[in-house]
Amino acid sequence: MYHLRAVITPIMSRLWLVAPRRSGFFLVSTSRWALRRRDARQQSRLFAREDSTRDTKASVFWKNVDEKADPVRIGYMKTKTTVLTMALCFFGAGLSFADDPQMGTWKLNETKSKFAPGATKNHTVAYEAAGDNVKITVDGTDKEGKSTHNEWTGKFDGKDYAVTGDPTSDMRSYSKVDDRTLKMTVKKDGKVTATGRIVVSADGKSRTVTTSGTDAEGKKIKNMVVYDKQ
Repeated sequence: MYHLRAVITPIMSRLWLVAPRRSGFFLVSTSRWALRRRDARQQSRLFAREDSTRDTKASVFWKNVDEKADPVRIGYMKTKTTVLTMALCFFGAGLSFADDPQMGTWKLNETKSKFAPGATKNHTVAYEAAGDNVKITVDGTDKEGKSTHNEWTGKFDGKDYAVTGDPTSDMRSYSKVDDRTLKMTVKKDGKVTATGRIVVSADGKSRTVTTSGTDAEGKKIKNMVVYDKQ
């Protein structure tokens, strides 16, 4: 029994594995098998590092390509984008103005209107879009029968915007009361000279402008003017 242990012990201290092969099987020692597995792991890590380095170089390459891209082409694309954005803004503003019943050309219906003595008569008033603003053009006659013309460009936000061509006013503001009504304030040299309301009829075919204020001589005046949609 002692002699059998003496023979088995040195064999068990160095185990052997049976490894498959295409032509059959062969014996591999555990130490040699461990070395092969270690070499395989090291080779796998090496391939992974090479892949990572290759990806990094490719990323840097394409970044440099982007940075060195044709500046003319980049400028063209930026310009094209800016123009498209502006066009969309104007298109959106145009759609919103198209729904506003105040927009369009209005002609004085003198038979339905009531003027204070010596008041200026505005025969045509045109509301049109000017970018994201509204432009109002007024043509009429003064108490002496001379032609008058004034223009205003701004928003219906209650803020003062300049009036050009009107000797009786230099600033005017409009604010929306509801979908068919505007409130108006007229100023000269910082002082309010007239206030009023502009109401479009339910069918959108006419509008009535009522104003009250003081004239150049300080007299109180009041007008009620009717316009028909053209």
